[in-house]
Amino acid sequence: MKKFLLISVFILGLCLALFNFKGLTTQGEFESIVLDFREDIPVEEIAQDLEAISQKYDREANLNSIFSVSDHVYIIEGNKQLLKALKKSPIRENTEYIEPNYIYTTFETPNDPLYEKQWNMRSINIEQAWEDSKGEDVTVAVIDTGVAKVPDLKETKFVEGYDFVNDKVDATDDNGHGTHVAGTVAQSTNNNYGFAGIAYQAKIMPLKVLSAGGGGTISDIAESIRFAADNGADVINMSLGGGGESQLMKEAIQYAYDKGVVIVAAAGNSNQNSSSYPARYPNVISVSAIDAGGIKAPYSNYGAGVDISAPGGSEAAKVWQETINPQTKGNTFAGFQGTSMASPHVAGVAALVKAVGISEPEDVWNIIKTSVRKVEKDPLNHFGAGQLDAGAAVKLALKGQLTFRDFFRWLRNNGYLNPIFWLDGGAVALLPKVLMVVGSYLLAWLLRNYLPFGSLALNGGLITGSSGLFFLRGLYVFDLPQWPLRAMGSSIPEFGNTLMGTTSLNPLFASVLIPLVLVIFLNGNQTWKWFAIGSSIGVASCLAINAIFSPAVWGLGSGITSVSFLIVNALLCFGLANLASKEEKITG
Repeated sequence: MKKFLLISVFILGLCLALFNFKGLTTQGEFESIVLDFREDIPVEEIAQDLEAISQKYDREANLNSIFSVSDHVYIIEGNKQLLKALKKSPIRENTEYIEPNYIYTTFETPNDPLYEKQWNMRSINIEQAWEDSKGEDVTVAVIDTGVAKVPDLKETKFVEGYDFVNDKVDATDDNGHGTHVAGTVAQSTNNNYGFAGIAYQAKIMPLKVLSAGGGGTISDIAESIRFAADNGADVINMSLGGGGESQLMKEAIQYAYDKGVVIVAAAGNSNQNSSSYPARYPNVISVSAIDAGGIKAPYSNYGAGVDISAPGGSEAAKVWQETINPQTKGNTFAGFQGTSMASPHVAGVAALVKAVGISEPEDVWNIIKTSVRKVEKDPLNHFGAGQLDAGAAVKLALKGQLTFRDFFRWLRNNGYLNPIFWLDGGAVALLPKVLMVVGSYLLAWLLRNYLPFGSLALNGGLITGSSGLFFLRGLYVFDLPQWPLRAMGSSIPEFGNTLMGTTSLNPLFASVLIPLVLVIFLNGNQTWKWFAIGSSIGVASCLAINAIFSPAVWGLGSGITSVSFLIVNALLCFGLANLASKEEKITG
């Protein structure tokens, strides 16, 4: 019993907290209200309701459009106060719903002031991808000249890397190339500064293998690949390369691949008919470069070994990020071109795909190559599988999955995460509902000498009588009838509302009548009699709470008459449960 009381106190406290909570999401903006009248209401009666609104609130309601005639959808200018008033007015009985006429807008682009120069981001459809993934909790190792933490990487997360050139932990860039590459992957975004990055919530692991002059050895690069794999990297980007195959490098790549790392490398800038190494190795995604027009960049390698193409830029339209000036070591906005710029686009998209739950490198690559924009005529293999499409890749990665993110977004978009939706005229009033449940258990506690609290039938009766599965009433399943959900979401007193399509309680259901019938017919069954007793107690709680929060009863109005009706029947239901439980004790 102590446990029950603690649970009751906890639920009441939770209700009060939610009642005062401002919400997990911001409320939508609206300047008008939708009045959707029931289709069975005569036009004359609708006209009378509209005239009453005009007289009382000095507002005119008009049809939304010529297409709204058959649906009886009207729009009236108004704010939250008018919305509340209309929902409590008699007009509510003639409408299917009264709701805010929210204003929707186009999705926002990043507020980075130089984003408009990033043609490359739009060319890979990045804004669609950002709706579902931003690379959260994915680590991308940038094997390059190091990374300098310029201002536009200030909000980007970093994990510890290593400088293999100088054999030290601090892998700061002294060339500018690696910082530019890292910016394409994860430049700080929506920070009102500079440019945007593809997977801007991913983490960067800086690994310096190239000196200030831009050169580095195979042994350092191979060691850095193993370091990345051993220290939690999910994706490796190598915007570097050259000629000559190395067994040491090949083994390092295989080692990282076997540990689940996606490995991406630049195809090379020699305009030759084959990728450079390390892009040519098995299990490495080789990226050629395209320009702003979607054709092969004049410098880009092509042909043998090319797996995919991505924006690399040209003299006419370069790829921009913030990096450092190698002479002054100060930060600067710079436009580069090359397959070195194309490769991090693919690495960034790999991070987006990994962030939505695709873990194996083979699966990540299959998604990326399947989702590309295909180029029909490509006899020289300029583009590999096609041109990178970040939005399509993330969408394909999510296909067939119902992730928590999807469910969370559905809750958010439908308003369920904002307690105001439940408390302030939303689908269901949460506080009264929880009080009904708590109240039914408190009433049952008063009869504790007679009631078996472990009984499933009793608990089911308490819920059925007091609140029903109320959360189902606010759910809408596309293209399916809603009455089954409304019925399951109704308590016994509210069941008449579902049948009649009104918010006023039906006096036949909101009375002692149904509990009495249940007690009479189920009293002889050893199990189900407890359901009848529980239902009677639950109805008593429901009627008592409705007398306080929503006393409207069909035919009785919402004044003292209906309040008295609800309280009297609540007492009768409690008395009936008490009588039935005493009889059980005597016969038992």
